[in-house]
Amino acid sequence: MMNNSNNPLNDKNSSSPEGAWSNSENDLITGLLYQIIRVKDLIKHYEAMPGDNGILAASILNELVAEAHRSLVDYDTVLMKKYYDLLLNCD
Repeated sequence: MMNNSNNPLNDKNSSSPEGAWSNSENDLITGLLYQIIRVKDLIKHYEAMPGDNGILAASILNELVAEAHRSLVDYDTVLMKKYYDLLLNCD
């Protein structure tokens, strides 16, 4: 578990100004970001496989990461949840 002072995704503003995201939205966004980071590391392992053994898996995972990122940019919470669940089960 990461220390809050070293956590790059830590919410620096502990108070909740008007218009701020709810905790559940923050949890979904943070969780999705962690899954994107984790799967990007997994992609590196697939790309490092000898020959072309991991190319298909890496390609599929790259597409999932791109779509997950797009859901964050578009702030589409339905798609964020979908891609969180998909990325969570990638191994």
